[in-house]
Amino acid sequence: MAGPMQGLRVIEYGVWVAGPAAAGILCDWGADVTKIEPLEGDPLRGMMAMFRAADKLESVNGPFELDNRGKRSVALNLRTPEAREIAYRLVADADVFITNVRPGGLERTGMDYATLRGRNGRLIYAQVTGYGPDGEDRDRPGFDIGAFWSRAGVAALLTPEGHDFPLQRGGMGDHFAAVGLVAGIGAALYRRAQTGEGERLSVSLARTGAYFVGFDLNITLATGRAPSVRSREHFTNPLGGSYRTADGKGLWLLMLQADRHWPDFCRALGRPDWEHDERFASMGARAKNATVLVREIDAVLATKPLGEWAEVLDGSNVWWAPVQTADEVVRDPVMRAAGAFVDVPLAEQGTREMVATPVDFLTSGWRAGGPAPELGQDTEAVLLGLGYDWEAIAHLKEVGAIL
Repeated sequence: MAGPMQGLRVIEYGVWVAGPAAAGILCDWGADVTKIEPLEGDPLRGMMAMFRAADKLESVNGPFELDNRGKRSVALNLRTPEAREIAYRLVADADVFITNVRPGGLERTGMDYATLRGRNGRLIYAQVTGYGPDGEDRDRPGFDIGAFWSRAGVAALLTPEGHDFPLQRGGMGDHFAAVGLVAGIGAALYRRAQTGEGERLSVSLARTGAYFVGFDLNITLATGRAPSVRSREHFTNPLGGSYRTADGKGLWLLMLQADRHWPDFCRALGRPDWEHDERFASMGARAKNATVLVREIDAVLATKPLGEWAEVLDGSNVWWAPVQTADEVVRDPVMRAAGAFVDVPLAEQGTREMVATPVDFLTSGWRAGGPAPELGQDTEAVLLGLGYDWEAIAHLKEVGAIL
């Protein structure tokens, strides 16, 4: 393994996305990650079967692979004392424990902070919850759809009045929370290096959602009024909105300093008369007459395909970006140059291209370590490494402690 986290020992007791994603980032960065799964497996293993049937997808479980590649899988029935003892042996030698199991479940399986800290005082105990680890809603089902997208205000702040709430894409809040948890783990490891002490840290999906829309919530806190949510026809700055070209492609204008860019934009669209038109000549006037201006811009941009407009806009110092579909993103040379994708070694031979985690280490480097493990594929090897012999392993299978 390559990466700055080589030598870091991580135990993940996570399901679905947020906890496994945080451990997955560390695994990409070189950490040794052991994933503890129930005997029936992480639910995300089976969840994709429904989508594969509905969307006629191939057998590859893309979401599970993204957040679990390179890990080892140990299948334990933590309702048994024998399995809990295995987990405690793993934790005793670990640097970091990552979980997004609800607090009540952690207590029932003996994986709560107080118990594990008693086994390893230097342990960094990193936890993702829906609504916080200690409040009255600590065990309330959340997922990122509930705690991040819905309750934290993200969906409402993306929805103009009278429109249906948009659907969240899978894992959006989870992945943002995972990045936050990894940042917290890095800070805790730095503190441990100074003090020798472990740490308990927590990230909630609800709090992550609030930070995600922090501009709007800070305005609400400062003024006592919720910001308005406008449609594109009523957006305050039409030079910061989305449009369609003649071939149906989308582009997004990026001119936040609208007065600065207005003359160049008018010339690029072949409408120099707009520059001093009293309806549009200032940012305030454009906001007042946004509906009219948006329709005018729509009409002009609809006269040429995106490829032609790209040359015109770039040549006129007009700031913009294409609105791309998923298949366009994966073919985009700019996204590839940004390192958005990585070749992951397969178990048999060759590689499969996947989405990269979001940080490059340009000095020490990093690489994806391998595919996601099959359920429990490493249980026996890990137990042998902990000192169990084959007779003991057979007994653990007989009592239902392992798969």
